[in-house]
Amino acid sequence: MDLKDIKAIIDLMKKNSVSEFELEKQDFKIRLKRGGAMGPIQSIDDSAAITYSAPPVAVTTGNPAPAAGAAPKAASNEVEITSPMIGTLYRAPSPESAHYVEVGTEVEPDTVVCIIEAMKVMNEIKAEAKGVITEVLVDNAKPVEFGQALFKLRPA
Repeated sequence: MDLKDIKAIIDLMKKNSVSEFELEKQDFKIRLKRGGAMGPIQSIDDSAAITYSAPPVAVTTGNPAPAAGAAPKAASNEVEITSPMIGTLYRAPSPESAHYVEVGTEVEPDTVVCIIEAMKVMNEIKAEAKGVITEVLVDNAKPVEFGQALFKLRPA
């Protein structure tokens, strides 16, 4: 891992208000912590390389318990397409392009619904289920957290 990668992680932490980051792979470990006084990086092994493989999109079924003061949801058969990582969500492949999906769009499991930029890498997020998009929950170019609901889908 080189200094450029570490700086990219730090920038991503600042942009998304992440206070602590830890990555451990075989003989490589890095831990970054933000706060009052930034401590040193605890350990870095330069012989190790970072590779990132996005986990599959988590799809939750049913209705989660509503937050205090939130209106109850009407449709109980909807599923949520959630973020598999932290980063910045983009609804189109470029600023001048049309959005990947809108409310009412029919999707297949391999349909790309958005991209999430993490550490300057664009990760395509797929629907992982067949159905119709019923709600878009995140605006374009907004930061997202791991597990955050991005879209609602009515299964077909």
